[in-house]
Amino acid sequence: MAGNRLEVSEFVRRLVERIVEGEGMELVHVKFGLSGRTAILRVFIDKPGGVTLQDCQRISEQVSPQLDVEDPIPFSYVLEVSSPGLDRPLVKEKDFRRFVGHGVRIRTRIADPQGRRNFSGTLLDVKDGSVLVQDQGLTVHQIRLEDVDKANLEIEL
Repeated sequence: MAGNRLEVSEFVRRLVERIVEGEGMELVHVKFGLSGRTAILRVFIDKPGGVTLQDCQRISEQVSPQLDVEDPIPFSYVLEVSSPGLDRPLVKEKDFRRFVGHGVRIRTRIADPQGRRNFSGTLLDVKDGSVLVQDQGLTVHQIRLEDVDKANLEIEL
């Protein structure tokens, strides 16, 4: 299965999601791209209390043979399985729901009427296919989930 990065990421997501969920964890995100001249397939997993190095190794040891059999990437690549980190990506609607009340950074695909594409603040709510984010100036922005290009939790110190 040769394809673009989005197709490869989606194929891998479906392939490994059942493995990760079978281990009692959540598949947060799959990202396929280049780092310099090296192709890297990144699989981000999480569970309540956080993932350990052993969790990542266990998932990697199960995912790698599946990828070898299915062969979605017709060239050499590096498989990385890791925690999503403190600035966890928010990908699915359930991710946004889970982190209501937390700080977020969101970049949209298109600018709002004021020309803004980047928003940061407190995630207030998720409803009707949109998120509500209150910035430092206490302005509430409504952002449609389908317009979100990238979203991450803010690192809370």
